[in-house]
Amino acid sequence: MGFDTLIKGGQVVDGSGGAARTADIGIKDGLVAEMGDKLSAQGARVLDADGALVAPGFVDIHTHYDGQATWAERMAPSSHHGVTSVVVGNCGVGFAPVRDTDHNMLVQLMEGVEDIPGAALHEGLSWNWESFPDYLDALEPRHFDMDIGTQMPHGALRVYVMGQRGADREEATEDDIKQMRALTTEALQAGALGFSSSRTLNHKSSNGEPTPSLTAERAELLGIAAGVRDAGCGVIELISDFDELDTEFELIETMARESTRPMSISLAQGISPHGWRKMLDKIDAAVARGTPIKGQVAPRAIGVLLGLTGSVNPFMTHPTFKRLSTLPLAERVATLKQPEVRAAVLAESPSANFKLFARLMADFEKVWVLGDPPDYEPAPEHSVAAKARALGQDVWAYTYDAMLEMDGRQMLYTPFANYSENNLDCCRDMILSKNTVMGLGDGGAHVGTICDASYTTYLLSHWGKDRTRGELIDVPTLIKAQTRDTALAVGLSDRGLLVPGMRADINLIDFDNLRVRAPRIVNDLPAGGARLEQLADGYLATLVAGEVTYQNGQATDALPGRLIRGGR
Repeated sequence: MGFDTLIKGGQVVDGSGGAARTADIGIKDGLVAEMGDKLSAQGARVLDADGALVAPGFVDIHTHYDGQATWAERMAPSSHHGVTSVVVGNCGVGFAPVRDTDHNMLVQLMEGVEDIPGAALHEGLSWNWESFPDYLDALEPRHFDMDIGTQMPHGALRVYVMGQRGADREEATEDDIKQMRALTTEALQAGALGFSSSRTLNHKSSNGEPTPSLTAERAELLGIAAGVRDAGCGVIELISDFDELDTEFELIETMARESTRPMSISLAQGISPHGWRKMLDKIDAAVARGTPIKGQVAPRAIGVLLGLTGSVNPFMTHPTFKRLSTLPLAERVATLKQPEVRAAVLAESPSANFKLFARLMADFEKVWVLGDPPDYEPAPEHSVAAKARALGQDVWAYTYDAMLEMDGRQMLYTPFANYSENNLDCCRDMILSKNTVMGLGDGGAHVGTICDASYTTYLLSHWGKDRTRGELIDVPTLIKAQTRDTALAVGLSDRGLLVPGMRADINLIDFDNLRVRAPRIVNDLPAGGARLEQLADGYLATLVAGEVTYQNGQATDALPGRLIRGGR
């Protein structure tokens, strides 16, 4: 048959978990049309994949491109990491439904929870919608470098129905719950892939207010779950502190059971090395009872980046340093290198709040120079504190000098989850669990402090070949985890698997040279806002619906990505 594109001679890992095999892939009308040996087609564009790993495009189910999708065509940084489908609207934050009077409230919530500059959101968002179906209609005509699916966010829903009472976390009335149930059903039937909520104290608006959904009562959660059930489609995504583990998990499991739909909840290792296992045991038990719950997990530590170009650094509250913070970077670095300025900064103390943060960093025992390529599984003997001791230096002085390296662009890294034992063994166990799914990359969020949208590349490169401090994971398992498993977790049965009839979302990868590069700051958000960007080596080509969107790391003119509508 005639193909539009022919991929020749690659090592195909098809997303099923099966072993690699040499095969050609013929693509027609955006779908995989045929796979086999020595396919040929007159007039087809041919991509030579000899020696390359050929895999489905990565499906990232945990991102925050809700605003970016309304003003941009490229969902970077995810674009650079083989991602061909993303899901936004996680953690209960988003921009629909919304009344005109509440625009600023939702911006403050997104700015605080997900560290996206309010100025960029105010300038970039058009607000040409009110209801959630309106928001989908606003995205419908837009073209992207990947497909984008959405979720109904609890925070926006609560404020839309209850106004200031919702923002103030007052208990919902019976009528409030009835409205939230109906609007949830409406959003899912219009095409939202799911509903999301947050029950963590870590999520606060930019003015310090906890997220509206933090203390939502049982009746409200079960009413919304009934709305999901009424729609007959969609999933639930949720994050909680689980301080009262038994009580909270029983509520969450009841919500999942009431909805009759799949649920995923954030799962990571905290300060306690084994607390996450108690949560996973509860997930396993719930699944055994017939409740479809998965833990959403990450392939590496969740960590904050510190540096002169980002949002935070160890000296940001020192008075002398603060006075210099508005200088252009080159001038700031030159000034900070002056002996008298260095001495003045080091003689000052951080604020009380930053001292609390420093304790989380274990007095720099939990801080590392990131490097390029970055080391996300660094050994204790390479920490900033250990390096300073080895040189007989004060740790603050050593940190100060390290931060000025690379003309002030050096990044320091402090992991705050999945690294209590100074290795990633817990991540390996989570990846391999039968009741987990890959997520938590937060693409589009935490733009000045965290850059974990590279998780997809790291999953494959680190766990598939580069890890030196423990066991690896076989490549077919890794690819299945980030393609077919993530696609099915949000109800996308048409992608994540390379067989005839499926979406031709495909990555051609130079596996031996696949790696993430060091993150860096770019200023390309609306209003000149800064964000962390992170590139990768090793992607020979990425295809979305059969069109090449990136080749050898460079963007093409193709923008075949569209809004994904579920529910229909």
